[in-house]
Amino acid sequence: PGHSPGFKKPPALLRLKRKRPLRRSEPAASDVAAVSDPRGPSAPGRRRNPFSSLHNAPQRAAAAPPAPAPPGASWCCPLCYSFIQFLQPAGEDQPPRRAEPDERSDILALSKDLHSPLAVPRVPSSPRQEFPADWSIKTRILFMSSQPFTWAEHLKAQEEAQGFAQHCRATETTLPRSVQEPRLSTELRCAFQQSLVYWLHPSLPWLPLFPRIGADRKIAGKACPWAQDEALQQVLMSDWSVSFTSLYNLLRARLCPYFYVCSPQFSVLFRAAGLAGSDVPTAAIAPTTRGLREAMRSEGIEFSLPLLEESRTRKQKSSEENLEAETTDSLRGGRSVEGADEPAPSDDDDDGSFSWLEEMGVQDKVKKPDTISIQLRKEKHEVQVDHRPESLVLVRGTNTFTLLNFLISCRSLVAVAGPQAGLPPTLLSPVAFRGGTMQTLKARSVNGRARVQGGFEDVFSLEVVGPVLPHAVHALALVLGPAQRGAFRALLSPHEPSAAFNACPAPPQEALHQDLPACGLHPKTVEQLRQCPTLGKSSIRLLEMKDYAYTWKA
Repeated sequence: PGHSPGFKKPPALLRLKRKRPLRRSEPAASDVAAVSDPRGPSAPGRRRNPFSSLHNAPQRAAAAPPAPAPPGASWCCPLCYSFIQFLQPAGEDQPPRRAEPDERSDILALSKDLHSPLAVPRVPSSPRQEFPADWSIKTRILFMSSQPFTWAEHLKAQEEAQGFAQHCRATETTLPRSVQEPRLSTELRCAFQQSLVYWLHPSLPWLPLFPRIGADRKIAGKACPWAQDEALQQVLMSDWSVSFTSLYNLLRARLCPYFYVCSPQFSVLFRAAGLAGSDVPTAAIAPTTRGLREAMRSEGIEFSLPLLEESRTRKQKSSEENLEAETTDSLRGGRSVEGADEPAPSDDDDDGSFSWLEEMGVQDKVKKPDTISIQLRKEKHEVQVDHRPESLVLVRGTNTFTLLNFLISCRSLVAVAGPQAGLPPTLLSPVAFRGGTMQTLKARSVNGRARVQGGFEDVFSLEVVGPVLPHAVHALALVLGPAQRGAFRALLSPHEPSAAFNACPAPPQEALHQDLPACGLHPKTVEQLRQCPTLGKSSIRLLEMKDYAYTWKA
């Protein structure tokens, strides 16, 4: 009722359809219709409704092809593979994350919130009792273990207060080799709280103050009352200069082991004498530009480019070996190498002299390049490394004090336009300083299930988010070792611009005569940071403890 009688039995239309010649595309279309129409396959012998449209018929969701394995899947076990995409990449401009999943959820569902896998690490190291110091700042660390991390959550008020007190008093906590009941160990939970503390300036809770490089999108739209108020900007910079000077004085007195200065353009790492294999205070700046380096030279600051010099030395050695090999092959073949004794042309040989034009008598007819063009041509190799890890600048000794005054008055240290305009750089320190605010890293445990061959397996993980400083990585490892019975795995996501800080700041023959007994860190952590860096311009991305021995991949 309510329908045309010809709707159910349209004989004229069916006869017309039978008489119509089949086209080449019609068999494929009929196949698609048979698949898309849920009534066709389920009822054999019945005709398809000629009035149904392929466009409004319910379409079945096409089976999505399996996602390709991300790079790096070959170096981890299936359990760790489920976590590869858990960490955000180093780039700061990332799309907003969705709502937090439930505590008991599938780990693969958690990984969908993050979009880029980790870079493929190199060959793992051999097991050792200690892992090398990594001077890059980590934005996120994911610890995984076969033992639960429930002991690290819901700390009591007394345990939290005791952890803060132990940090402020630099109390050394010695844990047993293995803790049988971590959840009932107050000493372990207090030590965990102690390892999460760091100090920050300025303190603006509504703004993300780390990282600062590439953070315009995160800060855009936030309240910045100082952007158009020059008087307020001066007050903020004056307060920042006092805190910066306080940190440097603590560093010279060996009461602060190191601290970071993070600006929108570059970051600076100040290290006390005795750390990273150097017996004098050092400061590393990365990334830099030719303009910044020229400004430092004009202020009389002596510095070096260790990564660039190392690259030049390696290339020169390689070219010499290739030339020697070609000469040897030519001599064996009975041929002479034409021009083998002539030095290779170099841009440094160009001293700007144009006496050869006078010899030809055309000095007045040829336009000579100006001095600036000649200087740029000489420095083209130096300009090419701008904003790259090779642009790392290293300042040593008393030049660090000159660098302090230079940075306080440096205009490029503070952005003059954009969302970060007028905002002082971020100061990060492991110990208290004047004007600093105590902060803690965010830690949460997640119990999930990972797909393995034959089904699912329970996975326990602990995620630590925030500016994880070098001492915090080692302090967390000291706590997690006894708590997880000497077996855990950590995936680390570094702030890529800070990876260049792993360049060695001291000559190999330099001897150490400095000690840092009262710098506020655990003696084992200080001993690790004293070692000369060996990672170059890379950073540790995978750290694993097995039977209380470390292996890592960078």
